[in-house]
Amino acid sequence: MGRNGSVKRSASSSAAGAAAGPPSFSVNPADYRLMEEVGYGAHAVVYRAIFLPTEDVVAVKCLDLDQLNNNIDEIQREAQIMSLIDHPNVIRAYCSFVVEHSLWVIMPFMTEGSCLHLMKISYQEGFDEPVIGSILKETLKALEYLHRQGQIHRDVKAGNILIDGAGVVKLGDFGVSACMFDRGDRQRSRNTFVGTPCWMAPEVLQPGTGYNFKADIWSFGITALELAHGHAPFSKYPPMKVLLMTLQNAPPGLDYERDRRFSKSFKEMVAMCLVKDQTKRPTAEKLLKHSFFKNAKPPELTIKNILSGLPPLWDRVKALQVCCLP
Repeated sequence: MGRNGSVKRSASSSAAGAAAGPPSFSVNPADYRLMEEVGYGAHAVVYRAIFLPTEDVVAVKCLDLDQLNNNIDEIQREAQIMSLIDHPNVIRAYCSFVVEHSLWVIMPFMTEGSCLHLMKISYQEGFDEPVIGSILKETLKALEYLHRQGQIHRDVKAGNILIDGAGVVKLGDFGVSACMFDRGDRQRSRNTFVGTPCWMAPEVLQPGTGYNFKADIWSFGITALELAHGHAPFSKYPPMKVLLMTLQNAPPGLDYERDRRFSKSFKEMVAMCLVKDQTKRPTAEKLLKHSFFKNAKPPELTIKNILSGLPPLWDRVKALQVCCLP
């Protein structure tokens, strides 16, 4: 990857673009008109953009390479993994290239943004169970696919579950994903410490123990609680306190008295995910067979109802930025 301002495209991105069914997008930055900001993080900004040759609307994720100069390999891996994705519930990259000191990743534009955005704007107390069931089932299908491909997502949370106007659900943001087939031989576990504290599995927090796909199942269980309550457990505490509470406290869950509005099936499913012993957590494939997911409704029947009457995504993002200013 060059840092001299030249525009480059990796071989993996080119190959994926040639073989893929979705529209073909160029690696010329002049072909893209960046519009409103629709997402942001510590080292990246996501824009709604117009691909001028066809007037297709896309998302352009701009990663600041100067701020990430110690993690260039990780950034390249993110772009490579995303370009090879082929599943309806996982965000893929159409192509990626370097523009001056940024890496641009061209992706589908998910018009309604993340589940986290939706909760902050209109559903501060969380979603109703039918909506949660639809969102989680689609997310779990994404995880089952990724795990089958030898990948751990490592940052499953509501902020990384994206929705479009038709109610389609996709899991995105592979900024910290890890391929377990890196060198052609299956690695049983990873030992690196990455992720968002509130969603991290206990084994991820314990140095030297290593972790595998089951870490995503813990994060998935935490995400279920986040969607149910509007926030993750322990979210009001500072990171170090969260780490200690995750290791020392009993696993969080849905209270049978306090959370009466939720079904026994949902509560049991969450409890299965949030077991401290990772060997006792189900795989994504097994979890999909749980009665909670067998009874989940298609997202087009539930999610579209929560999207009506909302302002455009970019206005929502702007409003959240304003309200969060010190």
